[in-house]
Amino acid sequence: MQLFSIFRQPAWKRLRKNKGALIGLSAILLSVFIAIFCYFLAEDASPYANRIILEIGGSKPGFRQTFLLLKKENPPAVAGFFERLINGKPDQYDYIPVNHYTITKDSIIVDKFIDEGVSERLGFSRARTSLQPVVTKTFWLGTDSYGRDILSRLIVGTRVSLSVGIITVLISISIGLMLGSLAGFYRGKMDDVIMWFINVIWSIPTLLLVFAITLALGKGFWQVFIAVGLTMWVNVARLVRGQVLAVRELEYIEATRALGFNDMRIIMRHIWPNIMGPVLVIAAANFASSIVIEAGLSFLGVGVQPPQPSWGLMIKENYNFIITQNPMLALAPGFAIMILVLAFNLFGNGLRDALNVKGKL
Repeated sequence: MQLFSIFRQPAWKRLRKNKGALIGLSAILLSVFIAIFCYFLAEDASPYANRIILEIGGSKPGFRQTFLLLKKENPPAVAGFFERLINGKPDQYDYIPVNHYTITKDSIIVDKFIDEGVSERLGFSRARTSLQPVVTKTFWLGTDSYGRDILSRLIVGTRVSLSVGIITVLISISIGLMLGSLAGFYRGKMDDVIMWFINVIWSIPTLLLVFAITLALGKGFWQVFIAVGLTMWVNVARLVRGQVLAVRELEYIEATRALGFNDMRIIMRHIWPNIMGPVLVIAAANFASSIVIEAGLSFLGVGVQPPQPSWGLMIKENYNFIITQNPMLALAPGFAIMILVLAFNLFGNGLRDALNVKGKL
């Protein structure tokens, strides 16, 4: 079946010869790994990488700071492996930025960093600190205006971008396969009605339709996924309709009718597996488009809501730094969007060639 032909030797050989497709596939697999284990890879493993340290807000890439770790008054429960995998690990300590410190037998004296050239001398009992009371951290991409680690939020934000792509593709393929198959298989009045509906949706600008659905469902994590998914099924439906119109006239489909198979079995068991090559290609393109749309919605404030990190939201929060002293705060998530979208486009083009969707041998 064409659905699984990518794993067969000829198709895999063609895909391996396409260096761009392999680079795209490698970047996708790396991003999937990062998305799954983001809270183990990020320096800030707190939920949503939302450790706020206002004193160091707006720091440049490579910034290093020493912190005193003070026990929280009501420390949260220690997160297990699976809880940390899904939601992160709540901080057990408060991070106090310091310039200098002196450790004695039962206390620690620090110069708390407040601002450039401004500090405050404080003393704390060793019973209030962690076993390792002082740590030094490097913020490789700097910190945002709230003092949160940009690199950690960038890593955790990978999960949002991939999640919206997966859910969008599932929704768009499900709706597009069903409507496109019904239109192409039955033709006649059903085809006319479905194509009229498709053309109506097609005529509405994508962002305008997404805004309308988002405002109807509300702002939030899942709402934006559903909104984007409900606007991207049209391309799939038109493609599937054309493929089904061609396949339904082939001899093996006539044979299934002669054997008395019902229509749903013919569509699902004999037509769908043989048209999945082009569908997978358009799914890769939809995946890339959904990432850009989600980033745009989050930038405009109707997508993922704070404090959950989203690359589009990170650009919105830090775009004013582009013309000031620290442009990397907004450029870093922009580069991440560009790289991931490019990876899906490269892989989609390679997949198209490997599956011979143009009819080339």
